[in-house]
Amino acid sequence: MNSIITPLGNFPLLPFSLPELGLPLLATEVPADSGPIVLAGVLLSLVVIYLASKVGGEITKSLDLPPVLGELIGGVVIGVSALRLVVFPETGATAADSQIMTVLQWVGGLSPADIPAIFATQSEVLSVLAELGVIILLFEIGLESDLRELQKVGYQATLVAVVGVAVPFGVGTAGAMLLFHVPAIPAIFAGAALTATSIGITSKVLSELGQLKSREGQIIVGAAVIDDVLGIIVLAVVASLAKTGEIDVLNVIYLIVSATAFLLGAIFLGKFFNKSFVAVASSLQTRGNLVIPALIFAFVMAFLGNVIHLEAILGAFAAGLVLDETDTRKELDEQIKSIADILVPIFFVTVGAKADLSVLNPAIPTNREGLVIASFLILIAILGKMVTGWVVWGDWAVNRLAIGIGMIPRGEVGLVFAGIGTASGVLSKPLEAAIIVMVILTTFLAPPGLRFAFKGQAQAEAVAEAVPQGSDPS
Repeated sequence: MNSIITPLGNFPLLPFSLPELGLPLLATEVPADSGPIVLAGVLLSLVVIYLASKVGGEITKSLDLPPVLGELIGGVVIGVSALRLVVFPETGATAADSQIMTVLQWVGGLSPADIPAIFATQSEVLSVLAELGVIILLFEIGLESDLRELQKVGYQATLVAVVGVAVPFGVGTAGAMLLFHVPAIPAIFAGAALTATSIGITSKVLSELGQLKSREGQIIVGAAVIDDVLGIIVLAVVASLAKTGEIDVLNVIYLIVSATAFLLGAIFLGKFFNKSFVAVASSLQTRGNLVIPALIFAFVMAFLGNVIHLEAILGAFAAGLVLDETDTRKELDEQIKSIADILVPIFFVTVGAKADLSVLNPAIPTNREGLVIASFLILIAILGKMVTGWVVWGDWAVNRLAIGIGMIPRGEVGLVFAGIGTASGVLSKPLEAAIIVMVILTTFLAPPGLRFAFKGQAQAEAVAEAVPQGSDPS
């Protein structure tokens, strides 16, 4: 079974193959002597990506906004929507659209016939680096999370995730059919795209705000992980509908059982693995005696998650949770940060680079219908996740606004739904544009929204502490 490799992770549970959809499994064959040119293209792309990451991050940081928002915006500037320095085939861009390919052709004296293959190979390399970046990010988030705290909010996180999937999916699907007369299967695709939550974006913002270990942060991260599992199941269902018009019930049952067994099994076995890991790391005498075994474990877990038709990032997150229980966690966390600083920006910048803002242009006739549908999808996308904050019970002091906002960003997960729907031929151009607009706006809304939610909470707590006990708060 083939996988669609995305900047967020692996979505291997597609009940159809890529050739059936007219998509190539491999890039066009690269000429044997083009290796140095491909490497040059990757290096030049990384220079542009890192510059966009730092400039964007510094600007948003100076505006008291999360740096990850600057990385996303930096990606938009260098991507398909603006300068077209770093573009990718899945956005519809070709080698002729890439300014970096133009530079390589001029520097290397390449023939026009060689450029498409080099462009495809370079794009694949950057996508793999972005994939590694999000795997490292989720491993780092797992290390920074507290398994005991996650277990305390497990029932609340589960409820938040279930409501955050069911409400947008049900309302979005019904609304598309009743208000815009969209046929059933395309409407289900639109509803499914509303269920996603980008755990990579949300967890990064929480970490930057210092709220990852807060009760709200643990609920959001736990819910986002469960939401990701539910999203894979929904994706398998809608992909089955797109191909055959029927749901593969056995495949859905397999997904539910394997996802539950994998996550619970990893956490349970981790209790026995911790001492062995510390013993192995202590016995090694060369550089990297701690970080290399940790990465081996993280990549093995990511591999297993991929093999059993889950996401690689779920395996990496589970690995981080397991190693969070070891005595070496703090030292390991510091060592992983330097690796994350290298790879994670590639992930966020490429997400921005793939966001095609041309779908927001009402001057293009085909966009107008899409923008009308997008307005409805955006409303449901926001409200459908915001209600999740108010289903948390048992702790009235929890910041429900922050929980709701933290579940909003769809990120690259939503784009995967749109991409599969387009490739299968079930999405019309207006509906495809509407889904892309919804994904873009919800992705960029979450970072400043979380900053606002937690800032308001901090101000309220400061006022409460300043008021003498027993006095009139007014």
